[in-house]
Amino acid sequence: MERPVTKMIIAGGGTGGHLYPGIAVAEELLKRNPRNRVLFVGTSRGIEHRVLPQLGYELQEIDVEGVKGRGVKALLKGIYTVPKSMLQSRAIIRNFMPHVVIGVGGYASGPTVLAARLLGIPTAIAEQNALAGNTNRILGKVVDRIFLTYEESRKGFSRRKVRVTGNPVRAAFIHQLTPSSREDGMRRVLVFGGSQGAAAINKAVMEMLPLAQARTKDICFVHQSGQRDVEAVRQSYARCGFIAEVLPFITEMASALASADLIVCRAGATSLAEITVAGKASVLIPFPYAIGDHQTKNAEAMVRSGAAVMIRERDLSAALLWRTIESLIGDIEKLVSMEAQSLALARPDAAAKIVDACLSLAHAGH
Repeated sequence: MERPVTKMIIAGGGTGGHLYPGIAVAEELLKRNPRNRVLFVGTSRGIEHRVLPQLGYELQEIDVEGVKGRGVKALLKGIYTVPKSMLQSRAIIRNFMPHVVIGVGGYASGPTVLAARLLGIPTAIAEQNALAGNTNRILGKVVDRIFLTYEESRKGFSRRKVRVTGNPVRAAFIHQLTPSSREDGMRRVLVFGGSQGAAAINKAVMEMLPLAQARTKDICFVHQSGQRDVEAVRQSYARCGFIAEVLPFITEMASALASADLIVCRAGATSLAEITVAGKASVLIPFPYAIGDHQTKNAEAMVRSGAAVMIRERDLSAALLWRTIESLIGDIEKLVSMEAQSLALARPDAAAKIVDACLSLAHAGH
């Protein structure tokens, strides 16, 4: 019997942390049946505007802005866009006629999921972080399914709706489980701060390099700096004599992770999902201004398992960062142990579990 075609809308984005889990779900749905169709709904300001067309996915954009923590003027502007974004979402849904709509976080998620709910279409949300965001807490009351990364995120959600699946990771990360080569004696450190880079991490690394100059022959770096700091970071590595590839944005992050011995990065949930699937040790520097300080909670889960070391940004210094990196890359047994603990946390089947549940919703009663 021919499999039914499923049409899915994936709403959200803004940052890679929201978008890439959605892409992982899209990949899995299309793998099940190439005749399935996926439409992303996002905004013109988010990373989806740049990334999705390059990957060949269809994107429709709505006008919506965040309202939390942005001052009175931004709050009023954000509220003003809500009715318009709901109407835009309704029109997109009626035109595409999806069987299921899933929100993956970000500004576009709220109005699209709500519009789908009002039109009687099965809905779901995916929460990447240990601490659920406000939008997902609200949407959780009306959607049919809630997909969580962490068991501790259940609080406040209906037990009947929740599925703890893990955070979906793109197939490229799962298929590149090749360990880095240590035979040449070179240790490879991958530094990144999310899709936009991280000024605090860039600064600490640049200040750290003079302290590390004795190791230019056995440590090399790949560093995603963001566009603003790219030249300054490049010059810092060159000045201190390090082999380093410095990029504003790493497109092939799966390959970069696969070849690294140690990761230095923020603690966004999607980054951590990719790190664990790759089975890598990490030094995590959580973004302290994330809503609800959820990155610190994400990092703490990694530290408790022995997969990572955490440095809080308030404690971050060149000396501490170098001391931490040097102690890890100099201790192979410690690195191997952390890698094993990291891989033990991986949920490579997360996208498959989410697609299974979405297909059940989409074709319930058929």
